[in-house]
Amino acid sequence: MKPTGAEPALARRDLHGSVGDPVLDTMNFLNEVTSRYPAAISFAPGRPYDGFFDIEQIFGHMRRYLGYLADTGNSAAQIRDALFQYGPTAGRIRELIAGWLRADEDIDVPPESIVVTVGCQEAMFLAVRALIADPADVLLVSSPCYVGITGAARLIDAEVIAVQEREHGLDCADVEAAVLASRAGGRRPRACYVLPDHANPSGNTMPLAARHDLLDLAASQDILILEDSPYRLVSAGTRIPTLKSLDRAHRVIHLGSFSKSAFPGARLGFAVADQRVAGQAGLLADELSKIKSMITVNTSPLSQAAVGGLLLAADGRLSELTARVAAFYDGSMRATLAHLDRCFPAERREAAGVSWNRPSGGFFLTVRVPFRADNAALARSAQDFGVIWTPMSYFYPLGGGDFSIRLSISYLTEADIAAGISRLADFIRSEASA
Repeated sequence: MKPTGAEPALARRDLHGSVGDPVLDTMNFLNEVTSRYPAAISFAPGRPYDGFFDIEQIFGHMRRYLGYLADTGNSAAQIRDALFQYGPTAGRIRELIAGWLRADEDIDVPPESIVVTVGCQEAMFLAVRALIADPADVLLVSSPCYVGITGAARLIDAEVIAVQEREHGLDCADVEAAVLASRAGGRRPRACYVLPDHANPSGNTMPLAARHDLLDLAASQDILILEDSPYRLVSAGTRIPTLKSLDRAHRVIHLGSFSKSAFPGARLGFAVADQRVAGQAGLLADELSKIKSMITVNTSPLSQAAVGGLLLAADGRLSELTARVAAFYDGSMRATLAHLDRCFPAERREAAGVSWNRPSGGFFLTVRVPFRADNAALARSAQDFGVIWTPMSYFYPLGGGDFSIRLSISYLTEADIAAGISRLADFIRSEASA
């Protein structure tokens, strides 16, 4: 017998406020916008180029990892459990990750300071949840900023303090001013989130001197740094040392991801949290692991096996395996900048009201345009000109970026880049003349 009456509906006001926050819609948009306009060339997804993926690679990595387990004395039953059972919450491949960090990044930390997570997104959430302990606690972020960290903060009602990013990333003086102003207002700054290398969304990179300055500030002002740097291994050229490799006072929680250097489908990230917790026998990593046990329980053993096999294939030097990938993205960035130069020559650029930065690596660059780059403009661009981009306003926690767009160069061939920039130029000229 069917129930009578109207189907009950939940009131939005009775749900947590985060579900109605636009920042939570942004991630879905970035993942889905390309499929909404299949005929358009899309500069929106910040995902790796598909041409580097081969299904057989996954099986090869997993077989290599299983061989490693056998060679290190595990029985057949233990090897079976390593794939089929939940496994330790903090992860099974912590020693392999620690070895890679030591060899490739000069980050020398014990395996027990690492928590293997479901993508870097979970690592961010664990860190923010552990550090924000009181309503007065605040998290400092750059503006513009990757939406994953602001979304994580929103989920736990943590207040975010936005610090305006400059041409070369966060400026130490700006961070210090934000810390002091927060304290003067009765807040307690706990940490500063930073993407020091080829930042998403801006593409900017912090110079070495600025990194040292930020570490000194963290020590003098008693705050932590959440360092997120997923684009280092997919960027060509000399790499500036990570904040964590320069960290002598245990001020940096290093957040990592294998989505760009391995493959996003593995959903494998990690947090390095080697800070001692007063009154406890262990590390901050142990506390993060406790939180993780109540969210995802553990990270997929199959994903860990695949990434573990990749790290074994690299013999700790993942940068050598990703050199070809980095060269490809370097070519894509150079091609994008060259086509922008061609479509908007220097002598006419200022009059056109168009400018852009020139990142040294990574997936993203930003273009300033002479019109409001909102969702309505994006729809016109996709439908009428066949090109998709991302409004930079999505990445400003407290508003801003209304006249800028983000271009992602990672997902396209050079032929698509050439056609896409030509279409984008036609769209920009059309909007400017409207």
